[in-house]
Amino acid sequence: QVQLVESGGGLVQAGGSLRLSCAASGIAFKINDMGWYRQAPGKQRELVAAITSGDSTNYADSVKGRFTISRDNVKNTLYLQMNSLKPGDTAVYYCNADVLSVNFKNLQVWGQGTLVTVSS
Repeated sequence: QVQLVESGGGLVQAGGSLRLSCAASGIAFKINDMGWYRQAPGKQRELVAAITSGDSTNYADSVKGRFTISRDNVKNTLYLQMNSLKPGDTAVYYCNADVLSVNFKNLQVWGQGTLVTVSS
């Protein structure tokens, strides 16, 4: 009943910035933790940043000090502000939400992904 749609990816030069957005729609009893993951070709999907419903955050060491995760619960939107981008940040970025559905099932919901390419 919940769908996630990412936007904001694109091509940017090293040192530049992008802001990713993840819009949630549909019906759920509660959306709990949310996070941004990324996956580069030939690599495992990794957690980039996570945020709880109470706005507690956690970051991968590789992005600390450069990325900021936030959420707007009124707009049902998750954000990832990415600054000082590096070529190593190139990946498909996915939004994820831990959802308690209206019939009380715990669900993991994923967006379709948005591609971020950082050029040298």
